[in-house]
Amino acid sequence: MMEWWFLVPILALAFGVMALAPLGVQVLSRGVVFIDLALAQAAAAAALWVSVLLHDSNAVTTQVFAAMGALLCAGLVAGMAKRWPAQREALIGLVYVAGASLSLLGARIDAHGRERMAELLAADMLWASWPQVASLAACAVVLGLVLLLAQSSLKKDLIFYPLFAVIASMAVPILGLFVVFASLISPALWVHRGLSLRSAIALTIAAAAVGLSASWYFDAPSGACVALALATFGALSALRQQRS
Repeated sequence: MMEWWFLVPILALAFGVMALAPLGVQVLSRGVVFIDLALAQAAAAAALWVSVLLHDSNAVTTQVFAAMGALLCAGLVAGMAKRWPAQREALIGLVYVAGASLSLLGARIDAHGRERMAELLAADMLWASWPQVASLAACAVVLGLVLLLAQSSLKKDLIFYPLFAVIASMAVPILGLFVVFASLISPALWVHRGLSLRSAIALTIAAAAVGLSASWYFDAPSGACVALALATFGALSALRQQRS
Protein backbone atom coordinates (compact mmCIF):
# COMPACT_ATOMS: atom_id res chain seq x y z
CA MET A 1 0.00 0.00 0.00
CA MET A 2 1.30 3.45 -0.88
CA GLU A 3 2.41 5.47 2.14
CA TRP A 4 2.29 9.21 2.76
CA TRP A 5 5.71 9.70 1.13
CA PHE A 6 4.04 9.18 -2.24
CA LEU A 7 2.51 12.62 -1.77
CA VAL A 8 5.91 14.25 -2.33
CA PRO A 9 6.46 13.13 -5.96
CA ILE A 10 2.77 13.71 -6.74
CA LEU A 11 3.03 17.30 -5.53
CA ALA A 12 6.30 17.79 -7.41
CA LEU A 13 4.61 16.69 -10.62
CA ALA A 14 1.49 18.75 -9.94
CA PHE A 15 3.39 21.97 -9.33
CA GLY A 16 5.68 21.22 -12.25
CA VAL A 17 2.74 20.85 -14.62
CA MET A 18 1.10 24.02 -13.27
CA ALA A 19 4.30 25.97 -13.89
CA LEU A 20 5.02 24.52 -17.34
CA ALA A 21 1.62 24.14 -19.01
CA PRO A 22 0.92 27.87 -19.59
CA LEU A 23 4.39 28.23 -21.09
CA GLY A 24 3.69 25.30 -23.39
CA VAL A 25 0.53 26.97 -24.66
CA GLN A 26 2.59 30.02 -25.53
CA VAL A 27 5.21 27.84 -27.22
CA LEU A 28 2.61 26.32 -29.54
CA SER A 29 1.08 29.69 -30.35
CA ARG A 30 4.53 31.05 -31.21
CA GLY A 31 5.39 28.01 -33.33
CA VAL A 32 8.71 27.40 -31.58
CA VAL A 33 8.23 23.87 -30.26
CA PHE A 34 11.94 23.08 -30.35
CA ILE A 35 12.58 25.80 -27.78
CA ASP A 36 11.27 23.41 -25.11
CA LEU A 37 13.95 20.88 -25.84
CA ALA A 38 16.66 23.46 -26.49
CA LEU A 39 16.22 25.30 -23.16
CA ALA A 40 15.73 22.12 -21.17
CA GLN A 41 18.81 20.58 -22.79
CA ALA A 42 20.85 23.72 -22.12
CA ALA A 43 19.87 23.55 -18.45
CA ALA A 44 20.77 19.86 -18.32
CA ALA A 45 24.13 20.44 -20.03
CA ALA A 46 25.03 23.25 -17.63
CA ALA A 47 24.01 21.15 -14.63
CA LEU A 48 26.18 18.29 -15.88
CA TRP A 49 29.21 20.43 -16.64
CA VAL A 50 29.21 22.12 -13.24
CA SER A 51 29.92 18.73 -11.67
CA VAL A 52 32.64 18.10 -14.26
CA LEU A 53 34.42 21.43 -13.79
CA LEU A 54 33.87 22.07 -10.09
CA HIS A 55 33.44 18.49 -8.86
CA ASP A 56 30.47 19.83 -6.92
CA SER A 57 27.07 18.17 -6.88
CA ASN A 58 25.56 20.71 -4.47
CA ALA A 59 21.93 21.31 -5.39
CA VAL A 60 22.16 25.10 -5.15
CA THR A 61 25.27 25.31 -7.33
CA THR A 62 23.74 22.97 -9.87
CA GLN A 63 20.54 25.01 -9.94
CA VAL A 64 22.39 28.29 -10.44
CA PHE A 65 24.44 26.98 -13.35
CA ALA A 66 21.40 25.31 -14.89
CA ALA A 67 19.61 28.66 -14.79
CA MET A 68 22.61 30.41 -16.34
CA GLY A 69 22.76 27.86 -19.14
CA ALA A 70 19.05 28.16 -19.84
CA LEU A 71 19.14 31.97 -19.77
CA LEU A 72 22.08 32.01 -22.18
CA CYS A 73 20.19 29.67 -24.48
CA ALA A 74 17.03 31.77 -24.18
CA GLY A 75 18.92 34.88 -25.23
CA LEU A 76 20.41 33.05 -28.19
CA VAL A 77 17.05 31.63 -29.26
CA ALA A 78 15.28 34.98 -28.89
CA GLY A 79 17.93 36.66 -31.03
CA MET A 80 17.74 34.02 -33.75
CA ALA A 81 13.93 34.04 -33.79
CA LYS A 82 13.96 37.79 -34.31
CA ARG A 83 16.82 37.87 -36.80
CA TRP A 84 15.87 34.83 -38.90
CA PRO A 85 12.16 34.09 -38.25
CA ALA A 86 11.76 31.85 -41.29
CA GLN A 87 14.56 29.51 -40.14
CA ARG A 88 14.00 29.77 -36.39
CA GLU A 89 12.81 26.18 -35.83
CA ALA A 90 15.76 24.75 -37.76
CA LEU A 91 18.21 26.97 -35.88
CA ILE A 92 16.65 26.15 -32.51
CA GLY A 93 16.95 22.47 -33.43
CA LEU A 94 20.67 22.98 -33.98
CA VAL A 95 20.94 24.66 -30.58
CA TYR A 96 19.34 21.58 -29.05
CA VAL A 97 21.81 19.30 -30.86
CA ALA A 98 24.70 21.42 -29.60
CA GLY A 99 23.41 21.21 -26.03
CA ALA A 100 22.93 17.46 -26.28
CA SER A 101 26.44 17.05 -27.68
CA LEU A 102 27.91 19.09 -24.83
CA SER A 103 26.05 16.85 -22.39
CA LEU A 104 27.52 13.75 -24.01
CA LEU A 105 31.04 15.20 -23.83
CA GLY A 106 30.56 16.09 -20.17
CA ALA A 107 29.21 12.64 -19.39
CA ARG A 108 32.28 11.09 -21.02
CA ILE A 109 34.67 13.15 -18.88
CA ASP A 110 32.91 12.79 -15.52
CA ALA A 111 33.32 9.45 -13.76
CA HIS A 112 29.64 9.46 -12.86
CA GLY A 113 28.60 11.38 -15.94
CA ARG A 114 26.48 8.67 -17.50
CA GLU A 115 24.42 8.21 -14.35
CA ARG A 116 24.07 11.95 -13.95
CA MET A 117 23.00 12.38 -17.56
CA ALA A 118 20.42 9.62 -17.20
CA GLU A 119 19.01 11.43 -14.15
CA LEU A 120 18.77 14.71 -16.05
CA LEU A 121 16.93 13.02 -18.91
CA ALA A 122 14.52 11.00 -16.77
CA ALA A 123 14.75 11.79 -13.07
CA ASP A 124 13.61 9.32 -10.43
CA MET A 125 10.73 11.35 -9.03
CA LEU A 126 9.80 8.73 -6.45
CA TRP A 127 12.65 10.13 -4.39
CA ALA A 128 11.75 13.80 -4.77
CA SER A 129 12.23 15.92 -1.65
CA TRP A 130 10.15 18.61 0.04
CA PRO A 131 12.67 21.35 -0.91
CA GLN A 132 12.25 20.31 -4.55
CA VAL A 133 8.48 20.48 -4.18
CA ALA A 134 8.87 23.96 -2.72
CA SER A 135 11.02 25.04 -5.68
CA LEU A 136 8.41 23.91 -8.21
CA ALA A 137 5.61 25.42 -6.13
CA ALA A 138 7.45 28.75 -6.19
CA CYS A 139 7.70 28.52 -9.98
CA ALA A 140 3.97 27.85 -10.24
CA VAL A 141 3.16 30.78 -7.94
CA VAL A 142 5.42 33.18 -9.85
CA LEU A 143 3.91 32.19 -13.18
CA GLY A 144 0.42 32.45 -11.73
CA LEU A 145 1.11 35.96 -10.47
CA VAL A 146 2.49 37.01 -13.85
CA LEU A 147 -0.65 35.77 -15.58
CA LEU A 148 -2.89 37.30 -12.92
CA LEU A 149 -1.32 40.74 -13.18
CA ALA A 150 -1.14 40.75 -16.97
CA GLN A 151 -2.63 37.79 -18.83
CA SER A 152 -1.02 38.77 -22.13
CA SER A 153 2.42 39.29 -20.59
CA LEU A 154 3.77 35.97 -21.91
CA LYS A 155 3.34 37.30 -25.44
CA LYS A 156 6.21 39.71 -24.76
CA ASP A 157 9.64 38.28 -25.56
CA LEU A 158 11.26 40.19 -22.70
CA ILE A 159 9.07 38.32 -20.22
CA PHE A 160 8.50 34.99 -21.94
CA TYR A 161 12.07 33.91 -22.72
CA PRO A 162 13.70 34.69 -19.33
CA LEU A 163 10.73 33.28 -17.40
CA PHE A 164 10.73 30.14 -19.52
CA ALA A 165 14.48 29.73 -19.03
CA VAL A 166 14.34 30.06 -15.24
CA ILE A 167 11.36 27.73 -14.79
CA ALA A 168 12.78 25.12 -17.16
CA SER A 169 16.14 25.22 -15.38
CA MET A 170 14.38 24.70 -12.04
CA ALA A 171 12.29 21.82 -13.35
CA VAL A 172 14.85 19.79 -15.32
CA PRO A 173 17.06 18.68 -12.37
CA ILE A 174 13.92 17.62 -10.47
CA LEU A 175 11.65 16.15 -13.15
CA GLY A 176 14.07 15.37 -15.96
CA LEU A 177 14.10 16.67 -19.52
CA PHE A 178 11.57 14.16 -20.88
CA VAL A 179 8.91 14.94 -18.28
CA VAL A 180 9.51 18.69 -18.60
CA PHE A 181 9.00 18.55 -22.36
CA ALA A 182 5.89 16.37 -22.04
CA SER A 183 4.49 18.66 -19.32
CA LEU A 184 4.89 21.62 -21.64
CA ILE A 185 3.46 20.09 -24.80
CA SER A 186 0.78 17.59 -23.71
CA PRO A 187 -1.57 20.06 -21.96
CA ALA A 188 -0.89 22.66 -24.65
CA LEU A 189 -2.09 20.24 -27.32
CA TRP A 190 -5.37 19.78 -25.46
CA VAL A 191 -5.79 23.54 -25.05
CA HIS A 192 -5.16 23.85 -28.78
CA ARG A 193 -8.06 21.41 -29.31
CA GLY A 194 -10.44 23.61 -27.32
CA LEU A 195 -10.05 22.34 -23.75
CA SER A 196 -9.67 24.99 -21.05
CA LEU A 197 -6.21 25.44 -19.55
CA ARG A 198 -7.43 24.48 -16.08
CA SER A 199 -9.00 21.26 -17.35
CA ALA A 200 -5.91 20.42 -19.38
CA ILE A 201 -3.68 20.94 -16.34
CA ALA A 202 -5.92 18.79 -14.14
CA LEU A 203 -6.01 15.95 -16.68
CA THR A 204 -2.25 16.19 -17.24
CA ILE A 205 -1.63 15.86 -13.50
CA ALA A 206 -3.94 12.84 -13.45
CA ALA A 207 -2.03 11.27 -16.35
CA ALA A 208 1.27 11.93 -14.57
CA ALA A 209 -0.11 10.30 -11.42
CA VAL A 210 -1.04 7.21 -13.44
CA GLY A 211 2.51 6.99 -14.79
CA LEU A 212 3.99 7.48 -11.32
CA SER A 213 1.71 4.82 -9.83
CA ALA A 214 2.68 2.41 -12.60
CA SER A 215 6.37 2.97 -11.89
CA TRP A 216 5.80 2.22 -8.20
CA TYR A 217 3.66 -0.85 -8.85
CA PHE A 218 5.93 -2.39 -11.49
CA ASP A 219 9.17 -1.15 -9.89
CA ALA A 220 10.05 0.65 -13.13
CA PRO A 221 11.93 3.95 -13.71
CA SER A 222 9.54 6.73 -12.68
CA GLY A 223 10.80 9.34 -15.14
CA ALA A 224 10.28 7.08 -18.13
CA CYS A 225 6.85 5.91 -16.91
CA VAL A 226 5.58 9.43 -16.30
CA ALA A 227 6.96 10.71 -19.61
CA LEU A 228 5.29 7.81 -21.43
CA ALA A 229 1.96 8.48 -19.71
CA LEU A 230 2.12 12.18 -20.57
CA ALA A 231 3.13 11.47 -24.16
CA THR A 232 0.18 9.10 -24.54
CA PHE A 233 -2.17 11.65 -23.01
CA GLY A 234 -0.93 14.36 -25.35
CA ALA A 235 -1.26 12.12 -28.39
CA LEU A 236 -4.90 11.40 -27.50
CA SER A 237 -5.68 15.06 -28.17
CA ALA A 238 -5.62 14.19 -31.88
CA LEU A 239 -8.71 12.04 -31.36
CA ARG A 240 -10.59 15.01 -29.98
CA GLN A 241 -9.73 16.95 -33.13
CA GLN A 242 -10.97 14.14 -35.35
CA ARG A 243 -14.27 13.90 -33.49
CA SER A 244 -14.96 17.64 -33.49
